[in-house]
Amino acid sequence: MDINNLNKTTPVLPEPTTPVSSKSRLGSSFPSGRFVSSRKKIPKRDNVTSNGCLEAMISSSPPRRTVKDFNVEVAPEDDFAQRAWMLKYPSAISSFGHIAAQAKDKKIAVFLDYDGTLSPIVDDPDRAIISDAMRAAVKDVAKYFPTAIISGRSRDMVYKLVGLNELYYAGSHGMDIMTPANVNGSPENPNCIKSTDQQGEEVNLFQPAKEFIPVIEEVYKNLVELTKSIKGAKVDNHKFCASVHYRNVDKEDWELVAQRVHDHLKQYPRLRLTHGRKVLEVRPVIEWNKGKAMEFLLESLGLSNDDDFLPIFIGDDKTDEDAFKVLRERGQGFGILVSSVRKESNAFYSLRDPSEVKKFLKKLVKWRKMEDSTSS
Repeated sequence: MDINNLNKTTPVLPEPTTPVSSKSRLGSSFPSGRFVSSRKKIPKRDNVTSNGCLEAMISSSPPRRTVKDFNVEVAPEDDFAQRAWMLKYPSAISSFGHIAAQAKDKKIAVFLDYDGTLSPIVDDPDRAIISDAMRAAVKDVAKYFPTAIISGRSRDMVYKLVGLNELYYAGSHGMDIMTPANVNGSPENPNCIKSTDQQGEEVNLFQPAKEFIPVIEEVYKNLVELTKSIKGAKVDNHKFCASVHYRNVDKEDWELVAQRVHDHLKQYPRLRLTHGRKVLEVRPVIEWNKGKAMEFLLESLGLSNDDDFLPIFIGDDKTDEDAFKVLRERGQGFGILVSSVRKESNAFYSLRDPSEVKKFLKKLVKWRKMEDSTSS
């Protein structure tokens, strides 16, 4: 990816050709007559059951069991299928020798998701707190390798949760990236602005979806109203995207959540709906994702055109697949999926849960220390 090509406004995908009503974009909370009895059938494409939305919600919600205070996803009992899956996505810990062999004499960059990777998936997203031990492991990694967190949460929130100044942060699935002012970049890019961080240091902010901030705020407020009567539903504003969590919603009400979100977004052709782990994500229709955010950071760090670099991306969510796909297509680096359930992925390796992520990060640091001592 060429940063210079980003000097233009980030391309927006073509909008649907369906005519848009001349009424206000907001209108009433629900289009007129939606709950009025009518003989006219609702087109299948407007129904979340027939358009695949509800099925996607179910498929992203594997069975759970309780471990101490947290709910943990577990694979169904099927030893043969599990062994076959592990052959396809071997443990990054068991396979560390192979990873280390590929990384020898390479410049490593580490990219991490937050929820489900550095912190456990919990019923209340506000309780997804990184442990002190995990924070220490990430801090040690950052001493030896450029390290970034690319999260679906807002950049400010993930920085507040992690609290490490040594890292690069990208929020809203990479639509809000902060880098130090002294790294490579393109100040002339209209999506790049100068700012200061919490310590008053000058930084670069890259925000390819900044024009969508007002409409995301608008949709967030509307979705709060539309879902407030559904027990357990929670809506978050991540500045450049909005999330509708249904983790605590009774399963029989999932369709209701999906239908209300889906129907409301028909008024916003430049927004799209994507699926995460028991969350519906409202995002701008732009050509940007975690994979492109990773490429941007690599280029900012001066590593993009270097054959001697090896990026490692660790994540658990569908949105992380964009980064895994980039690494697989480049034939450079490794994607590591965090999951205890079987699912198809563009990753090369797997880890079961955040505790194994911590173990892998520690092994990475230990290996680097040994390499440095050997070469000195």
